[in-house]
Amino acid sequence: MLSILIPSFNYNTFPLVQELHQQLLEENITFEIIVGDDASTDSETAKLNQQITTLSHCILKVNPINLGRGSNRNALCNIAAYSWILFLDCDTIPTSSQFIRNYLDCINRNDGDVFFGGIAYNKARPDKEEMLRWIYGRTREAIPVNKRQRKSYDATLVSNILMKKQLLLDYPFNSAIYDYGFEDFVFIAELEKNHIPIFHLDNPVYHLNLEKSQVFLEKHLKALDNLNKLIEQQIISPNETALSRLRENIVRLKLRRAVASIYKLLEPKLRSNLISDNPQLLLFDFYKLGYFCSIKKL
Repeated sequence: MLSILIPSFNYNTFPLVQELHQQLLEENITFEIIVGDDASTDSETAKLNQQITTLSHCILKVNPINLGRGSNRNALCNIAAYSWILFLDCDTIPTSSQFIRNYLDCINRNDGDVFFGGIAYNKARPDKEEMLRWIYGRTREAIPVNKRQRKSYDATLVSNILMKKQLLLDYPFNSAIYDYGFEDFVFIAELEKNHIPIFHLDNPVYHLNLEKSQVFLEKHLKALDNLNKLIEQQIISPNETALSRLRENIVRLKLRRAVASIYKLLEPKLRSNLISDNPQLLLFDFYKLGYFCSIKKL
């Protein structure tokens, strides 16, 4: 009935699998949990993840080479046995003991093909060096269901998404995207272009892995490098993302050099704020815009 697919890389995924396994057994349904380890390099977490194989109907699939985020998801879908799949990120955990039951209700009602349950963050403030990721997540990702429904596609993440397997076979993740960033955006955009509705419900998972602010910044810059490349490759239109649309307008007004120059001048101070215990998201937005303008080809 249900295949739960969990892409994993250098992360102890066993606690998540344990929780899901217990909930699934209580529902007495046919299921499988497949963890796709994308050639992890951390031997300690790889050892911990071997425990997954001790649980019934649970599989640990270790890729011999790193496939990348999108292709790893496609590979998991291709070996999934059941007609419904639930994708979960490895660094999440359900907020409710009724998590599986809530998704089974969606399946049993048969009133949609794609459902997004949402993302949540713990309320307790983290350490100073993790503050940017926590504030960003609580402000930009942990969106209440009533607000998500208004912008169904924009508010969807693939870290907690239920869908029919055939849908993913028809519209797989773009295998040309290997580097980090925007593979999920392209996937969701493809659903939107094909008028496939996404239904939202209040069934979140906690995001657990708070990267240090410095790491979070660097990941965003890598994602912007990849966005720039995807635009050049015409995989993403310059008008598809809010940031690239803004850059196009800045270029049209012949202000790109000015914005890039201001960014380079202020970059040390901006970074200092963003890795502090009181990072400002408006400064983070300008930081990303300035960097994105600085990598625009002349």
